[in-house]
Amino acid sequence: MNRQEIDTLVKQMNVDTAIREVNPRVQQIVVRLLGDLFQAIEDLDISQTELWKGLEYFTDTGQANELGLLAAGLGLEHYLDLRADEADAKAGITGGTPRTIEGPLYVAGAPESVGFARLDDGSESDHIDTLIIEGTVTDTQGNMIPNAKVEIWHANGLGNYSFFDKAQSEFNLRRTIFTDADGKYTALTTMPVGYGCPPEGTTQALLNKLGRHGNRPSHVHYFVSAPGYRKLTTQFNIEGDKYLWDDFAFATRDGLIAKAIEITDEAELSRRGLDKPLKHITFNFELVKEVDQAPSTEVDRRRASA
Repeated sequence: MNRQEIDTLVKQMNVDTAIREVNPRVQQIVVRLLGDLFQAIEDLDISQTELWKGLEYFTDTGQANELGLLAAGLGLEHYLDLRADEADAKAGITGGTPRTIEGPLYVAGAPESVGFARLDDGSESDHIDTLIIEGTVTDTQGNMIPNAKVEIWHANGLGNYSFFDKAQSEFNLRRTIFTDADGKYTALTTMPVGYGCPPEGTTQALLNKLGRHGNRPSHVHYFVSAPGYRKLTTQFNIEGDKYLWDDFAFATRDGLIAKAIEITDEAELSRRGLDKPLKHITFNFELVKEVDQAPSTEVDRRRASA
């Protein structure tokens, strides 16, 4: 079939057959995607076996709860960020800390505090470096934003995330810190490590067929928000990681690379109440003021909650 014949067929099956109220947006999207899929079947001569194997793959991926991971691994989430950047530019929105992907591992409901929080439960403190992350939240003019909401989450020393990894305590390495009166936040935690897709999982199975690895560099995730400002979804990747610019999820961006500095000075360690060397990262955020009729930075998606 040519595209005109395909579009006519899709319309006959999914538009002309409507017998009750239609959701126009859903109809528009389904008709377009079906037309594109039918065209791909024609162009690539996709066999019935290949089509059904593809549907089986999506079934397995959904059952494994890996669709969010797959969206990151195939670059879909990164593409949405690029579209959002372009939409911001068209709306005249400039500056601020760059956005990057959320990923599939956020969990709502983390304990809240003001100014400071310890993220880890101490279970890895004997064999993983202590890390202090400090920074400020300001507007694009450098004005401090007190009471900004800084949500932080990252992996443990095995590259696993609490809630999804049942061996970890509840909300391990997950906290919400509201900035203090000076717009500052401090997180005491452990050094995160990068992780790989589950080696026997559905995402890695597809990456294997594409000749790709499924590894991420060490990184820390953030949501940063404040009334009157555009919510920021971002993360920093840590300098020196072998996958820093080879992230399977394409999340590394200029402006989102943090350097971990080792602190060994005994007086400084004592001031912080610590008795062994630690790593220190400074990472500041600039939020952009909300603009009328600008694209929303809130994304309505299903997230875990505990």
